[in-house]
Amino acid sequence: QVQLVESGGGLVQAGGSLRLSCAASGRTASIYSMNWFRQAPGKEREFVATIRWSGGRTSYADSVSGRFTISKDSAKNTVYLEMNSLNPEDTAVYYCRFVAVAGMNYWGKGTLVTVSS
Repeated sequence: QVQLVESGGGLVQAGGSLRLSCAASGRTASIYSMNWFRQAPGKEREFVATIRWSGGRTSYADSVSGRFTISKDSAKNTVYLEMNSLNPEDTAVYYCRFVAVAGMNYWGKGTLVTVSS
């Protein structure tokens, strides 16, 4: 099993920045990638960003490309999401997902980001 704990959410004004963290514990030896998703009120969960654990290749949703940066600290089994130029449309619960090499997925409980106009 893998446990994920997200942190760093909060209330920020439009144009501001936040940094989210997601720490993985448990059976973390076989990480394939870690991802960020978000779910806004009344909307479906959507992909935000991903990072491959081996090599560090990243990919972003068009809506956040150029504003958000995903990074990792392999020694700490932690993934980060640096969010800049936030706007009210970025308001959502942000979830971390751990993808194992064998294909299993694990989700965190989420952290709320609220962007005020």
